[in-house]
Amino acid sequence: MASSSTPPTPLLYACIAHNTTILSEHTASASSQTSSLASLVLPKISHETPQKLTYTHNSNFIHYIASAPSEYPASDASAGGLTYLVVADSSLGRRIPFGFLIEIKNRFLERYPADRTDFASMNSYGAGSFNSELKKLMVDYGTTKSGKADAIQNAQGEIENVRGIMSQNIESLLERGERIDLLVDKTDRLGGSAHEFRVRSRGLRRQMWWKNVKLMVLLTVVVLFLVYLFVGFGCGLPGWGKCIGTGK
Repeated sequence: MASSSTPPTPLLYACIAHNTTILSEHTASASSQTSSLASLVLPKISHETPQKLTYTHNSNFIHYIASAPSEYPASDASAGGLTYLVVADSSLGRRIPFGFLIEIKNRFLERYPADRTDFASMNSYGAGSFNSELKKLMVDYGTTKSGKADAIQNAQGEIENVRGIMSQNIESLLERGERIDLLVDKTDRLGGSAHEFRVRSRGLRRQMWWKNVKLMVLLTVVVLFLVYLFVGFGCGLPGWGKCIGTGK
């Protein structure tokens, strides 16, 4: 739990997990429900190849870096099941959260070296001593200029094009037809576009209906006026006096 003296940070939740087992975590706000997002995302992460990906959920972005056994020697393969995840406010963008993830990955492996740690045998919160480090980095990288600058430098140094990598991974997930419970950027945009199309279609139909009504009224008025003029030429204008007088 974050103390009342801790400055609010847009890095809302962070965790390090081995497959679905959370080894270390920190939540910036006790009232935040962001920790529940980890339980939705972690089971969907594949460690067949290294991944860097972002999901969106309401106003939050869920960013993660997932390792793969191919990154380590066979004797250190358990490190290939590690995931470094952060939930951040969408206003923070992508570079700072990914720079933060790169930093916690480096520091975590310094404290728990891959060649001397069997992460697969660790229980839930087996690396709980790293929680305070997560908390410190979340505040530094989320609230201080120097921390944000370090995060951006990390991201630029190790990820040449964060947006390109994530977009490619999202597309590949969608092409494989995997079920995604959280909203993905593309799905969100398509849903919004479909809604706007329906609204515009209804508005256009309404406008066309009123236009037709106005045109019919105008034509009716013109026809009546022409009839009035035609009869008036024979009966006298403006009140058809000749015809009305003859009738009497």
